[in-house]
Amino acid sequence: MSSETYGYLTWEWKAGIRGFTYPLFFAFLYKILHLLNYDTVYLLIWLPRIVQALLAAFADVKFFLLIRTLETEDVARWTFFCQLCSWFSWFCCTRTLTNTTETTLTCLALFYFPLPGSKTYSSKKYLSLVALAVVVRPTALIVWFPLLMYHFWQEENKLRLITHSCIPIGMLAVLISALIDCLFYEKWTLVQFNFIKFNILHGVADFYGSHPWHWYFTQGFAVVIGPHLPFFLHGCGLAFRKYKMVLATVLWTVVVYSLLPHKEFRFIYPVLPFCMIFCGISLAHLKAWRRVAAALLLVSNLVLALYTGLIHQRGTLDVMSHLQTLCEVSRDSSRPQSDVLFLMPCHSTPFYSHVHCPLKMRFLECPPDLGEDGYFEEAAQFYNNPLLWLRTSFPYKSSQPTHLVLFDVLEKEISTFLQGNNFTRTTEIFHTHVPEGRVGGSIFIYERH
Repeated sequence: MSSETYGYLTWEWKAGIRGFTYPLFFAFLYKILHLLNYDTVYLLIWLPRIVQALLAAFADVKFFLLIRTLETEDVARWTFFCQLCSWFSWFCCTRTLTNTTETTLTCLALFYFPLPGSKTYSSKKYLSLVALAVVVRPTALIVWFPLLMYHFWQEENKLRLITHSCIPIGMLAVLISALIDCLFYEKWTLVQFNFIKFNILHGVADFYGSHPWHWYFTQGFAVVIGPHLPFFLHGCGLAFRKYKMVLATVLWTVVVYSLLPHKEFRFIYPVLPFCMIFCGISLAHLKAWRRVAAALLLVSNLVLALYTGLIHQRGTLDVMSHLQTLCEVSRDSSRPQSDVLFLMPCHSTPFYSHVHCPLKMRFLECPPDLGEDGYFEEAAQFYNNPLLWLRTSFPYKSSQPTHLVLFDVLEKEISTFLQGNNFTRTTEIFHTHVPEGRVGGSIFIYERH
C-alpha cells in the first residue's frame, strides 16, 4: 500500500471536541494489519465491524448472566431473546459509532452495578466501565447520573465510596484521556469540557437540525424500541415496583435528551437494554400466547433489521466500492489522475477508509459557525444555486474534477453544466425506496470525457 499521507479531519477535530482514545483502538488494529501487510480495503472496512460485533455479543452474554441472578431462568431467557432480536441493536451494534460503544460499556457496567438482588456487584469495576464510557462519549453521564445517585444513596459507607472508588477512578480516567488527547493534539486539551461547551453551552449541535421537545416521546423512543413497545409497556405494569430505578433511568434519559434541540435515534440507544428487562418479564408472563407473541416479535424485528441493514440507504456505501476502482488509475502515472467531487449533503458517504489510497476526493463542507472571521458554509452556498456555484468554482475545464457523485434529484438542476462540460453518467446505484429532500432514491456517478 502507498505510504503517502492522506485523509480528512472534520471541524470537530480542529475544535478539539473529539477524543483520540476511542479511534486509537481502531488505529491500533489498523497498524497491526499494516505490519502484517494485510491492510486491504476489505479488512479495513470489516475488521472494526467484526470487533464491534464481538464486543456487543460479549455485553449481551453479560447482560443475560446479570438477569439470571435477578430473575428466574425463564425470565432471563426471554429477556435475552428480546435483546437479541431487537432490530435497532442489529442496526447499530456493528457500527463504529461512539453511541454503540457507550451502549456496550453501559451493558457491561450494569453487570457490576448494585441492583437489588445482584450477586455480581463490584463498585470499582462498574465505575471503571462508566468512566471509560464517559471518556468515549461524555453524554454517557446522562444515563448513569440517576444510577450513580442511587448507589450513593444506598451505600452505607459513602465517604469510602467517594475517596476509594469515585475520585481515584474518575481522576485516572480524565488524566489518561487528557494525556492521550494532548499527545495527538500537541497541546493541552480537555475534550470532555470542549464537548459540553460546544454542544450544550454554545448549542452548536442545533446547527445539524432540531426537533420539537416531544419528539422522543412521540416518535424517537417508539422507533428505537420498535415491535417491543407493547411488551415493554406490559412489563412496566408487571415489574414497576421491583425495577423502578431502572425505569426511572429510562425516563430520565429520554427527558434530558428531550430538552436538547438536536435529537437522533442513536442518542437513546444506551437505554435499550434497560427496556429489554421489562420486555422479558412481559413475555415470561404470557402463558397462552407466549410462542405466538415471540414469533411475531422475531419476524417483525427480522424484517426491519434486514431491510434497514441491507437495503435502506445502502447506496452511499456501494458508491465507495465503485470509486475504489479508481485507485488503480491513480497508481498509473501515465494516465490522468482521478479527482472526485461529491455534490451531496455533507458527510453522506464514508471517505478514505473505504478506498485506502491517496485518491483526490472532496465533498461539500458544512462546519457550523464558530464565530470565526470569513465563515461560510459551502454546502448551503451550493444548494442555494448549484449551477452558479459550479460555474464559479470551476470556470476552466482544467480545474474541473474528473468524476462527480450526486443524488438523482440534483441531476436536472445541473444538467446544463454536465452536458456543457462533457460529463457522462457511467454508474447508477440504488440508495433508498424513500427519497427525501436532497437525498434521492439513486446515486449517479458522472465522468468527464
